[in-house]
Amino acid sequence: MLIRSVNVSLPKQAQYKNKTVSTGIFKQPVSGRVAVNALNLDGDKQVDLVNHGGEHKAVYGFAAEHYSFWQQKLGLAALAFGKFGENLTVEGLDEARLCIGDRLRAGQSLLEISQPRVPCFKLGMAFERDDMPRLFVEHAATGIYFRVIETGSVATGDTVAVVEPHPAKLTVQRVFRAYFDKSLPENEKTPVMEQALEIEALSHEWREKLEKRLA
Repeated sequence: MLIRSVNVSLPKQAQYKNKTVSTGIFKQPVSGRVAVNALNLDGDKQVDLVNHGGEHKAVYGFAAEHYSFWQQKLGLAALAFGKFGENLTVEGLDEARLCIGDRLRAGQSLLEISQPRVPCFKLGMAFERDDMPRLFVEHAATGIYFRVIETGSVATGDTVAVVEPHPAKLTVQRVFRAYFDKSLPENEKTPVMEQALEIEALSHEWREKLEKRLA
């Protein structure tokens, strides 16, 4: 895997449905090495810390390969890296292969996969399409949130490699689909959700989601 872009943003004010919204979704690529801190990257800040920040959502990664899909899907001539609000645009970051609890060496930092992303209305705001969160969920390739195990730095061109695969081998996409995919029968969803709850690295947010669903 290879980092194609490092993207950050401080909070910005934007108009959305006659309201002023503060958001950090409008990420811009930056050059040079960027420090990876315990809760974010240098130059980046989450606004809604209930839904977008904290230990288990310190760094958000999104696959560079997804950009061509969305360009075609949305009929766009081009999409700049960072458009999906990701900190790291990574070639080869595959939700169908990477697993909850996997630890990855990204540049000089060590990251641990904590959960899939659940899009909110701000993704629709970024694309000026109210249906964007729904389309994103239906595609089931929403990117990966990471917890920072070892701080360090990242830069465009750095490699990303799984250095400690989690033994449960439960992929990010399987967990996401078990929760969101209505076409899957319950007898397929339940074992996946139960297995996910046994993984210590799973974020508190997703632990609560799955526990409520199973209850």
